[in-house]
Amino acid sequence: MEKQDRKALFEQFCGIIEKLRAPDGCPWDRKQTAESLKKDLLEECNEALEAIDKKDDENLCEELGDVLLVAAMITQIKAEEGKFTMADVLAGVNGKLIRRHPHIFGDAKASTPEEVLKLWNQVKEEEKKKKASLQ
Repeated sequence: MEKQDRKALFEQFCGIIEKLRAPDGCPWDRKQTAESLKKDLLEECNEALEAIDKKDDENLCEELGDVLLVAAMITQIKAEEGKFTMADVLAGVNGKLIRRHPHIFGDAKASTPEEVLKLWNQVKEEEKKKKASLQ
């Protein structure tokens, strides 16, 4: 899929979530809270895991969409509460991936999965220490 297609589809997806939560949107979706969606998030994750176990890629594709839907819905709710936005979530995960892959985005060396995991855990520990020192 072209990058532009991904961008357009993601923008459309976010717009749909916003519309569902809008004052003139879906009454069920507008009623939801992060807390009320916890069970849905767990259920959709479990259904995705089941599809992986069954090697059912068609169903897995659908279930991952459902996981993404619930995550996006919770993110939209938090945006409405002024807590964080989808941009914050994406910036956070992008930063984490870059920081925790210094062998790809930095000067570190790792040529085996074990070395990568060791680097990941080292960076994660450094992040925890830094976060603790700020509190």
